[in-house]
Amino acid sequence: MSVATCAAPDQALPIPSSVDLEKETVISGTVLAASGDPVAGAYVRLLDRTGEFTAEVVTSPAGRFRFFAAPGNWTLRALSRFGNGGGEVDAARGLNEYEVTVS
Repeated sequence: MSVATCAAPDQALPIPSSVDLEKETVISGTVLAASGDPVAGAYVRLLDRTGEFTAEVVTSPAGRFRFFAAPGNWTLRALSRFGNGGGEVDAARGLNEYEVTVS
């Protein structure tokens, strides 16, 4: 019996050189505990402006996450062993960096 794994790329890897940040939108960031320490293994969800689930990734050992999305309004939700957190995102073309604190 095989075990299914997440098909999302390693969140710790650099953005591929083939990504044109003048044409594409990247929502990237770090999940932090209330202490300010990065949270590895947190599930980060991307919800559209109506609250519908769009995508989910697991943070890297450094608490990093990344989504490739369309410009616009999004919601980030992080779920972790330290608690949950989230926030609204107004993403433009290019790299959009966010921190999500969980408690």
